Amino acid sequence: MVFSRFRDAAGLAIAAPHAKLHSVMRFFSSYLKCAVAALCASQVFLTSAAAQDNEIEALLEGLKTADASAAVQIEGRIQSIWSQSGSDAMDLLLDRGMAAMADGDMTSALFHFSALIDHAPDFAEGYNARATAYFQNQKYGLALEDIRRTLALNPHHFGAMSGLAIIFEEIGQPEGALAAWREVERLHPNREGLANSIDRLESSLEGRDT
Repeated sequence: MVFSRFRDAAGLAIAAPHAKLHSVMRFFSSYLKCAVAALCASQVFLTSAAAQDNEIEALLEGLKTADASAAVQIEGRIQSIWSQSGSDAMDLLLDRGMAAMADGDMTSALFHFSALIDHAPDFAEGYNARATAYFQNQKYGLALEDIRRTLALNPHHFGAMSGLAIIFEEIGQPEGALAAWREVERLHPNREGLANSIDRLESSLEGRDT
């Protein structure tokens, strides 16, 4: 009888460490599964981002030699990629801002774009979109600052560069406008309205010099 109780107590004494070990192993197993899942997710994201970078590089190169019809298609694809922040929530803010701007509600548009910039300060399209809204409100100084930020993050952004040219012309700086349009020409030689803008400004500046 004494032996029986001793055996049971010993069994419990041995089982307890095993139970703790099993609990610890379950914890680490769960932790490792989460870590592996996070690593795989990050690798997928990095692979996707790298693939997008490679696609953008190829599209920008193709844009330099594409005819007018192909250039429209390429431009649309580039803009689609540039509008992807990598976050559904941030993309929603951009979409809501763009919808508000299309409806002429610049107050709401600016609210959404500013929220987007606050949460994703490295997303160039947020600044570009807000620059457009500021321009629509004739707040040219603020628009120029957001264009500067856009181009600092994305030097290939021909849309922002076009906006810069338009603002320069609007505020009476045709030399700056022409320089900006020529930079657009280097990036996207078949952009709609580009040739006419360059011809008009060149004629205007030549006439002023004579």
